[in-house]
Amino acid sequence: MAADDPRLGASLDEGARAMNVPLQPAQKQALLDYIALLQRWNRTYNLTAVRDPRQMLVQHIFDSLSVVQPLQAELRRHGREESAARVADIGSGAGLPGVVLAVMFPGWQVHCVDAVEKKMAFVRQAAGVLGLANLHAAHARVEALPVLNADVVVSRAFASLFDFAILAGRHVAADGCMLAMKGREPLDEIQALQETEWEVARVEPVSVPELNARRCLVWMNRRQGNL
Repeated sequence: MAADDPRLGASLDEGARAMNVPLQPAQKQALLDYIALLQRWNRTYNLTAVRDPRQMLVQHIFDSLSVVQPLQAELRRHGREESAARVADIGSGAGLPGVVLAVMFPGWQVHCVDAVEKKMAFVRQAAGVLGLANLHAAHARVEALPVLNADVVVSRAFASLFDFAILAGRHVAADGCMLAMKGREPLDEIQALQETEWEVARVEPVSVPELNARRCLVWMNRRQGNL
């Protein structure tokens, strides 16, 4: 399926409805434009192993949209200003979920971080093409980056929970949290967190339309003695 195939837009609408994610026309177009841009860059720069736009929609866009409602609920739960959150996407790759979050929440400041320069060059290009002034790209190792002081630090395919906590935990604001997007519940990784200042607050199952695989969100807070 080509990136400009009308069926792709129809599938995006259907998937967003299934996840109860309201999608404005401009947001829908931005997500479709992102897929087209990713497909073009991918021919030269090999940003993702997923080549087909239909699979990009499912494995990248739907997977990223699956955190929209949980993130909103988390911000409300902690009394944070939902319309002006600061989010860091660590090990962002081609900007997932960061680009999707920047599209869905224009009031958020979204910082994508990755050690691979070509991937952050792509995110900067996406920010320009899609008109996302709230999307920022940092080519750096997360442990060497100036502190981001984010409300939520998220990772989709970065590292184990232990490494995520050790390397990226310092970028979380005092009252913020970490969010790891995982497949099956990573019980061994959760156990390993006992050696860090972070603990699992909850593991939240999520359903990704058309994806025949388990997904869950691992929410992490600082231990009480480390606040």
